[in-house]
Amino acid sequence: MNRFIIMRASRFGSTALLGCSALFISTVQAAERSGGRVEEVVVTGTREAEQLRDFAGSISLVKGNDITVVGSTHHSEIMNRAPGTMIQRNSGEESLTAIRSPVLSGPGSCGTFLFLENSVPIRPTGFCNVNELFEVNSEQASSIEVLRGPAGVIYGSGAMHGAINVISAQPGEMPARSLALEGGPDEYYRGKLGLSHKSDATDIGGVVVASHDGGWRDSSGLEEQKLNVGLTHRRGDAQMGLDLAATNLNQETAGFIQGFNAYRNEAIAKSNPNPEAYRDAYAVRLTGRYEQPLNDNMQLAVRPYVRYSRMDFLQHFLIGKPFEENGQESMGVLTALDFTAFNNTRFLTGLDLEVAQGFLKETQPGPATDGAPAANAIRPAGKHYDYRVDSRVAAVYGQVEQPFAQRWKALGGVRYEYVDYEYDNRMIAGNTREDGTTCGAGGCLYNRPADRNDDFSNVTSKLGLTYEITDDHTLYVTGTRGYRAPDTSELYRLQRQQSVADLDSERLDSIELGARGFFGPLGYSLAAFTMDKDNVIFRDSNGFNVSDGRTEHDGVEYEFSWAPLETLSVALAGTYAKHTYDFDRVVEQGETIVAGRDVDTAPRHINTARLNWSFLPSAAAELEWISVGKYFVDASNSNQYEGHDLLNLRVSWQATENWRALVRLNNVTDRAYADRADFAFGNYRYFPGRGRTLFVEVRYETE
Repeated sequence: MNRFIIMRASRFGSTALLGCSALFISTVQAAERSGGRVEEVVVTGTREAEQLRDFAGSISLVKGNDITVVGSTHHSEIMNRAPGTMIQRNSGEESLTAIRSPVLSGPGSCGTFLFLENSVPIRPTGFCNVNELFEVNSEQASSIEVLRGPAGVIYGSGAMHGAINVISAQPGEMPARSLALEGGPDEYYRGKLGLSHKSDATDIGGVVVASHDGGWRDSSGLEEQKLNVGLTHRRGDAQMGLDLAATNLNQETAGFIQGFNAYRNEAIAKSNPNPEAYRDAYAVRLTGRYEQPLNDNMQLAVRPYVRYSRMDFLQHFLIGKPFEENGQESMGVLTALDFTAFNNTRFLTGLDLEVAQGFLKETQPGPATDGAPAANAIRPAGKHYDYRVDSRVAAVYGQVEQPFAQRWKALGGVRYEYVDYEYDNRMIAGNTREDGTTCGAGGCLYNRPADRNDDFSNVTSKLGLTYEITDDHTLYVTGTRGYRAPDTSELYRLQRQQSVADLDSERLDSIELGARGFFGPLGYSLAAFTMDKDNVIFRDSNGFNVSDGRTEHDGVEYEFSWAPLETLSVALAGTYAKHTYDFDRVVEQGETIVAGRDVDTAPRHINTARLNWSFLPSAAAELEWISVGKYFVDASNSNQYEGHDLLNLRVSWQATENWRALVRLNNVTDRAYADRADFAFGNYRYFPGRGRTLFVEVRYETE
């Protein structure tokens, strides 16, 4: 780690270090003239609540009122407010994620990010799904936190490029009764209900949202329901609670449209080449909370949890269109002991344990007929995969924060994590048909490894230094390592002649320099980062899963907020980043990776701006601009998407103390654009973006 920091700092120093030095000087000078105070913003970047100004790293907070005003019909609409974040919407509730990274796809890519609900991961290690964010009720969240870059030693495998933590409203924070009804085009209807009851010792409350969407593309409707129920009980200084979360999705899926700039043709954009496609999924999570001060300087927190999920969907994007069934059952506990000792030294330590059982089945209902004869021949009807994996995860971590001098604080931490997979193949091993017969001299495409065990041990660390220039301005520098253990689908869902995937854990080493603070009504957050990622897992030209890739990631991020008047405010956020390959290889489908080229689906520029105007005492409007820069859509950097700019308008009217109306006009200029652009099999492919759309919501709340 130390060798990495020295090596990277020497390359990075001529730009980021000098830039941050200049920023440091200008910030100090301006701070001396500032008479404002830091806004009391609380985040949970270490699972425990703390002031944002004390956090050594990049974290963005989306507040509850913003969540209400935006009224997302897809989680990307609210989460993309954070700089360095680009969640691309596919069909329905599907998505692909980028946080301080390219948009990552493929088996296991979802393991690069950690998705949490109330600081607890929503999926077990090794069993992620790229679309799993729809399992969380972001529509009714109290707040959403986006951590950018490795999330430190508190969180384990997965929090490499970043993490998203959706914070549910606790019963004590909820109104007694709330109801919202919303409507939009293409038979879009949504209802939201919230109820709570508070007493001296116990609070209980819950929210539910139910959506019906007829779909703006052909045969692309969905039905979705989400439920969150929370209970909090206080006994003396101790606090106990239970949180139940459940979601159900029944979706008719629309596939890629094809052809260069096909999204500009309205008829093609609304078409669905795969009307047979679907996705059905449901998930349930139950989490306990126990917090107990042991003395004036020590607090214990314990979070036990159980999780269950199932998903069935048609893989319409594959020749033969097999359908997949997968699921997981898991339980675990997260613990934290937070105490302060001599010289105001803060110690945070804990033990995390998890056990899980997951399964995957893939079945092709009939002979493949939609590919070339040779491709059809190696994709037989019947079962392709049928396996179960039992996993065990154990981790121990510790972090120390030491204030020194007058305004300095040093931070250091380490985490050790052990992951063990026990794989059970429930079919004939090898690349044969289900009955053991071959598909010809080269065998069938799908290869099933024999039963085996795999384990991975990883150590992550974080070093940080913060300097509080004044009460309103903070500078920080961090060096962090993130990692992820290979996903079970990368290890056991093999193809062709690969019977064993000898994979290492991916690792990412990061240096970050940043500043945040306030100049009276002007708030800012700036960060410059450089990251090296090793053991990148990909599929090579033989169709083998290998882990010897390498990428580099350098960039800057910014957030500004300015309220020159009580009735007027402006918010800006964005990133300029370069994500490049650092190795040479021919990969699957014959694409050639060359060191120094951009990773595909990695725009250099992503920017947003929002203007908020309270034009009446009871009414306000928000105008939002979203800009996504051009990006290459293949590894060879031969084809690209031009990017797009969108405008959204939202108006809110507080008619009475209890009644509120909201009007949302998305894509005001009716811009033709692509939510996702791709190039594969010799052709451009797009998930088209939706044109101008109006939604109206009426809300009722009472204490």
